Amino acid sequence: MVCVVEVFEKPKLRDPVLIEALPGIGFVANIAGLHLIRELKAERFAEIHSSAFQDLAVTIENGRTRSPLNELYFYKGKNGERDIIVWYGNTQALTTAGQYELCGRVLDVAKELNCKYVITLGGYRQEEVKTPPQMYCAASDHETLEEALALGTKIMVGEIFGIAGITVGLAKLRGVKSFSLLVDTLGTHPDVNATRTLLSA
Repeated sequence: MVCVVEVFEKPKLRDPVLIEALPGIGFVANIAGLHLIRELKAERFAEIHSSAFQDLAVTIENGRTRSPLNELYFYKGKNGERDIIVWYGNTQALTTAGQYELCGRVLDVAKELNCKYVITLGGYRQEEVKTPPQMYCAASDHETLEEALALGTKIMVGEIFGIAGITVGLAKLRGVKSFSLLVDTLGTHPDVNATRTLLSA
């Protein structure tokens, strides 16, 4: 398995929070990540390629192609805000081994930048969705769980699949506090409404 992280620059960050925002159920995390990048004018500092990414090229309007990839962006907080690292991309890894390798590599980079806190985002597929959608959380430890619950979430009971779940588990093994935020979604389409609820937290 090959997973390569190309770091263009190593930003000097102050106690940053890593926010995972890869595509998943309802594209909730992905839409939220793109919104954060654009709203905060976050700067791209790393690109990630993996042999476990999808075997395709994404075409764009001008006829050019783009390979499946992940990217890391940074935002330096102003007026006491915490610095942020956004983990964004157009795919997750397609194998279990690839997911773990990808997650490990990103956490390595985050730790080098003194990151001690991770938040993963995602959708939680439901047959019916209330208005507003419900939010759920799971965390690496009790103290962090209380912080997540203070955002108006409920405790998640069940399984969190993919990077959103793996990242919380691996972060804990590395002594990094982490929690996952999941929002109800039908999961049948890119869910802007669920994303809006997530960002309101």
